[in-house]
Amino acid sequence: MKVKQLATRNNISPDTVRHYTRIGLITPTKNPENSYKQYSRADEQRLQFIIQAKSLGFSLHDIETMIMQSQQGQSACPKVRELMELRLSEIEQKIATMQATYQKMQHAVKHWQNLPNCIPTGEHVCHLIENFTCDLTCEEDYSDV
Repeated sequence: MKVKQLATRNNISPDTVRHYTRIGLITPTKNPENSYKQYSRADEQRLQFIIQAKSLGFSLHDIETMIMQSQQGQSACPKVRELMELRLSEIEQKIATMQATYQKMQHAVKHWQNLPNCIPTGEHVCHLIENFTCDLTCEEDYSDV
C-alpha cells in the first residue's frame, strides 16, 4: 500500500508515516516501476506498534531502541520496563511542576481580583505581574487543592 493508504488505515497523517520512514522506524520497499514506497502488512504492524508505544509515553528514540533490540533477536521487554519507570518518573515531575504552576495561578487570580488597572509608564508593562510574589503562603493557601 502507499503512504496515504497506510496513514488513512491507521488514523494518522501521511507526513507522520513519511517521518517514521525517514528516521528508519518503518522500512518500506520501492516499487521498481515508479519508485513509490510500498508499505507491507509488516510495515503496518510496525506502525501500529509505534502508535501504541507513543500512546504509552515512549519517545521515538525509546521506540528505536526497542526495535533495534528486537531486530537483534533480543527481548525488548526488560528495556521497556526500564524505560517505563523512567518515563513515569518524568511525568510525575511534570505533574508536580504543573500543579505548582496551577496553584500559583490561582493565588494570582485571587490576589489580583480587587487591584486596579494601571496605565503603562514606559518603565512598567503590567503592575499585576511585576509586583506579584508567591512565597510559602501561596503554597500553603492551596496545599489541599
